[in-house]
Amino acid sequence: MEQDKKQNHFVLIHGACHGAWCWYKVVTWLRSEGHRVTALDMAAAGANPKRVEELSSISDYYQPLMEFMVALPSDERVVLVGHSMEESAYLPPWKNAVGEDLTLATLLVRPVGLFDNLLEEGALSKENYGSVRRVYVICDGDKILKQDFQEWLIEKNPTDEVKVISGADHMVMFSKSQELCACLQQLANKYC
Repeated sequence: MEQDKKQNHFVLIHGACHGAWCWYKVVTWLRSEGHRVTALDMAAAGANPKRVEELSSISDYYQPLMEFMVALPSDERVVLVGHSMEESAYLPPWKNAVGEDLTLATLLVRPVGLFDNLLEEGALSKENYGSVRRVYVICDGDKILKQDFQEWLIEKNPTDEVKVISGADHMVMFSKSQELCACLQQLANKYC
């Protein structure tokens, strides 16, 4: 690893209906660049043994992340990367996935329950997350969260910076994995 490159610990959090498995390309690329990478399964998702019926709040869902973060050394350079969180129990459209990606996704995807208190409990505010630097990466080819909706989200929850990955669909970790990794590395170098 070059001396000017900083090693970061990327912690990857999947969206609804997914698990840590969806980050396999990103994990491989970031590790090849010398970074530590952890992809977590949230409660009742991926390989996590909990069932949706056992969750009563979004806090229950994110418990694996909270436990992981608390266990990290205080001087760890962590870059937390979160993917979409659809509030639905349907399977996302996989028409953009091909071959092995489609096979992997259809074998591993698990439904997610509805969290009625998601907006109240996880509200982004200066009081809740004011000290955390945040960057939003727009996927301009996303057919699930259209670009105008993504921009509305940013307007309601301002970030330190906005990046755009051209041609990326909702599953950016599949459709533009190298571009995403380069973007994450650039942002980590800038903000960490």
